[in-house]
This record gives sequence, structure tokens and C-alpha cells, in this order.
Amino acid sequence: MEHTHTIHTPLTEDICEGLRAGDRILLSGSIITGRDTAHKRLAALLADGKELPVKLEGETIFYAAPTPARPGRVIGSIGPTTSYRMDAFAPLLMEAGIRGMIGKGKRNDAVRDAIVRCKAVYLGAMGGIAALMSACVKKAEVIAYADLGPEAIMRLEIEEFPLIVINDSKGGDLYEEAVSRRV
Repeated sequence: MEHTHTIHTPLTEDICEGLRAGDRILLSGSIITGRDTAHKRLAALLADGKELPVKLEGETIFYAAPTPARPGRVIGSIGPTTSYRMDAFAPLLMEAGIRGMIGKGKRNDAVRDAIVRCKAVYLGAMGGIAALMSACVKKAEVIAYADLGPEAIMRLEIEEFPLIVINDSKGGDLYEEAVSRRV
């Protein structure tokens, strides 16, 4: 049975364990953004045992690169990036503390296994409504890798960001469930 949850960050193990694939989420609080190049840089620092530019413990990362803000706006359009592009780095970043990931599309077996092992969650954001999602962002600031432009790591303060649980900490997978319902 699907439920709607109003959740505030930081995500905890208990919060993640209470979510199931298909649950609807209204997420508020602080999250970070990051895409391919930022993930690659973070993974390299972890591999070298160096300090990260952002604390990952309990973080939720949104795979997104917002467009520039128009005058009077906090942020431009912000929609999800296809998540498989981060799959090579996601298990390592979960081991380093990432608790939640936001994106679109299916994850590979290694990521789904790490979600269960790390008691994390993968949340889906709807593509095609990036302009509407930007209205949920109340504050945005670059916190690392400013040289990457829109792909820099940003800290966002969000309010009632609409999401759906795709992969839960018990191994549930909304995509697989949807396919099995059609068979």
C-alpha cells in the first residue's frame, strides 16, 4: 500500500527504513546537488583518503544542474538527471554517508544492493516539471566546485519537494513492481 509522507532532512536510518517503493514524499529541508563530474571528484578524494568539500553523513543528493536564476528568483528550472550516470560512484558515496538520492530512471544491481546495505533510499523526481519544481527551492548556494558552473555542488533549502520512492532499504523496486503488475 502506498503512503504519502511529509519528511524533513536530514534523512536517518529510521526514516529510510519506514519508506517503501511507491510511497509518495513531500521532502523539506536541506539537500545538495551533484552530477557526473562532481561525483567523480568526490570519489577520487575518497579513494585518496582526502577530506571532502562537503560532509556527506545523512545527506540527500539531487542529481540535477539547475539553469541560472532569472532576476527575483532563487534558482532557475531544476529537474532530475538520469541517475544511471552516477551508478559507478553511488555505492562509494553511500558508504561515505549519503542516505538519499534523487533522480530519474532505473539503478543498477550494485546501487540497489548498496541502498539495502546502507539503509538508504532512491527517490524519483518527475521529469518535465523542472520549472514547477524550482518553486519548491527557497534558497540555493554553491558550496563546492564552482568551476563546474551549473553542475557545481549546491546546497538547496527545499519545501514540500514532490518525490516518489523508487528503491527502498528493504530491496523494493517500484520499476520492477510496475512490470510485475503488467505481466
